[in-house]
Amino acid sequence: MNTPAADAPSLPWYREPWPWILIALPALVIVGCGVTFWLALRSDDGMVASDYYKRGLAINRELTRSQLAAQLGLRAEVEMTGMGSGDRVRVRVTAGRPLPVETTVRLSLFHPGRGGADRAVVLVRVASDADGAEYVGQWGEVAPLRPVAWQVAIESPTWRLDGHINAQEERIFRLEPAR
Repeated sequence: MNTPAADAPSLPWYREPWPWILIALPALVIVGCGVTFWLALRSDDGMVASDYYKRGLAINRELTRSQLAAQLGLRAEVEMTGMGSGDRVRVRVTAGRPLPVETTVRLSLFHPGRGGADRAVVLVRVASDADGAEYVGQWGEVAPLRPVAWQVAIESPTWRLDGHINAQEERIFRLEPAR
């Protein structure tokens, strides 16, 4: 007696689904590798730092300036009227002790992932009193800030304040020394 499975004609291999399923898995991996390679070529992150040794040595100087900011009890209030070209920046620095006389300070914004998006502005002292000093500056030709959590540094030759802001949400923010 013949069984029904034995009577059915067999199909050639290329008409069966299982060989194609088994071929599709490695083919998908090859396509995925191609897409990953294309993304890696398209989004060049650049070299992290060409002078990494000098930057490593400079960390101690930055730590010393940050410690001085903590000893002086420095606090800064930063107000940005806008985030694009020509927009004003005002910084009010207060201290628990008399401030060192600084005619300019530098406000730097560091993008967390792209060094080319970093920006800085030099602020000029416009007023001072017993409590602190006020500095004002203007952004140069820059694009508006991207909505990410930027790292911020206000620094003079003798002290440095660090912090973080969300550029999309904050226009006025405060920086205090890390404890």
